[in-house]
Amino acid sequence: MKVKRGDIVLLDYPFSEAGGSKIRPALVVQTDVRNARLTETIVALVTTNLSHIGHDVTQFLIDIRTPDGRASGLRRDSAVRCGKLYTVHESHVQMKIGSLSMALMAKANDCLRAALELP
Repeated sequence: MKVKRGDIVLLDYPFSEAGGSKIRPALVVQTDVRNARLTETIVALVTTNLSHIGHDVTQFLIDIRTPDGRASGLRRDSAVRCGKLYTVHESHVQMKIGSLSMALMAKANDCLRAALELP
């Protein structure tokens, strides 16, 4: 499945230890040009664990009570973990559930810069 930067997707995420996997949401952060050319994309994992919001500059909140949050397709308030990047083959992407607004993608860009120590 081809994706675009800013899409929130469900992916079949493999466990790091041994076998198995779990369907989890993720934010596509790779550029559209690369997404069109490659069969892999780079995503930031999404979690409902909000304990690091406000303390970790590599995470930001998606509040589903806001119009931008509802457009994400997520069912619960969630944190995007820009410090937890993952390269996934397009075959692991189950479906697109929503997308982030330009305002939320600006937050993603800030968090990615912090996670990668970019200016």
